[in-house]
Amino acid sequence: MRIMSTVLAVALATATPVLAEDMKMAVTTSFHNSGLADVLLPEIKADTGIDVQLLVVGTGQALKLGAAGDVDAILVHARAAEEKSVAEGHATHRREIMYNDFVVIGPSDDPAGTADSETAAAALQGIAGAQAPFVSRGDDSGTHKKELSLWAAAGIDVANAGDWYRAVGAGMGAALNTASGMNAYILSDRASWLNFGNKGDLGLLFAGDPVLFNQYAFLPVNPDKGDHIRNDLAMQLEEWLTSARAAELINGYQVAGEQLFTFNAQMTDTAKAAE
Repeated sequence: MRIMSTVLAVALATATPVLAEDMKMAVTTSFHNSGLADVLLPEIKADTGIDVQLLVVGTGQALKLGAAGDVDAILVHARAAEEKSVAEGHATHRREIMYNDFVVIGPSDDPAGTADSETAAAALQGIAGAQAPFVSRGDDSGTHKKELSLWAAAGIDVANAGDWYRAVGAGMGAALNTASGMNAYILSDRASWLNFGNKGDLGLLFAGDPVLFNQYAFLPVNPDKGDHIRNDLAMQLEEWLTSARAAELINGYQVAGEQLFTFNAQMTDTAKAAE
């Protein structure tokens, strides 16, 4: 018995471990800054064996990485740009996963009166009218694209704005840090704001307008980009991201007692049966 136990122990000690398979996914800085990735990635690896390597960039850059075949999948939040990527054959399809919303952050004394606004357009008009400092990400991210569309809807040409409008060309966390240092207004996704530690004298001043809805979607990169594209792993990841387990983790993720994302993927019959 001792000999058999020793042989078994040696066999177990020298057995080749099962290695996780790697895939690359480009994600937005807002998703990464929210902290949700730290919750999901270990569970994805435990459930599927997939080790998801994140490339954290703005939505525009993420879509470029997909078009170049430098990643296997993308998780971003700019629907028009996503649909264009699919139409041009860079991604096979677009699958909605979860949503939150955009919010207007600003100094607590609110010199532009945004807290009293009834619409996002009115809030931005107040900021422009007061020429209060406003920090723009200016990085072609999903948040930047949304911000520009909101300024356009408000009838304000920020391309010719004065010094009050500061485009910093940075991710969400860095842009929030700049706004905190300047005591300026900024558009942020709610998750990044709630998870942001350097709030200074800033506060959440405006939210709730339906135009501030912020949908995140998953796009597998077209495997025609090359044999190196792990479409098989991207499809396994999509199945997990639209599962009951993902819904539980996404809906359960909170900061300061507030839910940061809401799962809204259309689950398959198999996933529904697992609920």
